Amino acid sequence: MYNNINPKYKSFLFFIVKLAIVIGSLYFIYDKVVHNDNIKFSEFIHQIKSILLQKKWTIPILLILSFLNWFFEIKKWKILANTIKKTSFSDATKQSLAALTVSLFTPNRIGDYGAKAVYFSKNKGKIILLNLIGNLNQLTITILFGIVGIIYFISTYEIEINPYRIRRIAYLLAFLLLIFIPNKRRKVKLFSYLKLDKLRDFVKTIILKTHLKIIILSLIRYLIFSHQFYFLLIVFGVDIDYSTLMYLIFTMYFLASFIPSISLFDWAVKGSVAIYIFAFINVSELTIITITLLMWILNFAIPSLVGSLFIINFQKSYK
Repeated sequence: MYNNINPKYKSFLFFIVKLAIVIGSLYFIYDKVVHNDNIKFSEFIHQIKSILLQKKWTIPILLILSFLNWFFEIKKWKILANTIKKTSFSDATKQSLAALTVSLFTPNRIGDYGAKAVYFSKNKGKIILLNLIGNLNQLTITILFGIVGIIYFISTYEIEINPYRIRRIAYLLAFLLLIFIPNKRRKVKLFSYLKLDKLRDFVKTIILKTHLKIIILSLIRYLIFSHQFYFLLIVFGVDIDYSTLMYLIFTMYFLASFIPSISLFDWAVKGSVAIYIFAFINVSELTIITITLLMWILNFAIPSLVGSLFIINFQKSYK
């Protein structure tokens, strides 16, 4: 039915969808910053004025770190997209930031996958798979550093561990392993049923050098935003040694990565985890909430505003 619609109407409908996404993202960003349940806007502004604006040299450093964070994310996507179609850094920037804008109000940033696929006329399934590969590499780095952080956290602080819950988690993991690690015959049937054979074969065509580049860029990006969080802790007067703060930051990102959320509330999820983690070293809730909200503004809100411009200017052919 959609294919029978006049191209002009399709173009108009697509413009309405783009406009709705942009207006929606702008409203949600405004609402989360100004009308926030966890911190009053006046308190947030007071914190910024009394600390950041008193140390103006910190602002360019924070902006540079956010720029580098997205530079390496875009670079990562460019390398992945090049396996399908020659993609310039400019195009990769548009795709990445527009996808970020769309993902703001979708669970676990699912909108990011579909938004990037829209930019490609063919191989949409492969584009989604490439995006998944990039995200899994980033998650792998988070888990590796997170394990180190968790080991430190549990061994250093008195953490109440419920044996009953641990047992339940172990049973659940064992059950999932039985389902997702079938024998060879069942594996073949599963891939055939889900029509994943071609996608599986496509993954095999990606050379090792490309995989290594992606994992290295994921590592660099992780170190950038984790040190940005560390830098803000120092700026806000947290006087704790470097290694302790980094272990706690690793733990925070590790725990937050396993909590389902909408990108719009990503800062609140990380904030809740961070409040719990940093309470062990007596960092105030106000400081942690301010830092997590500021991190969200720098790395999600501002880039998504740029992405909204790319969405409005994006043209799709209906010929």
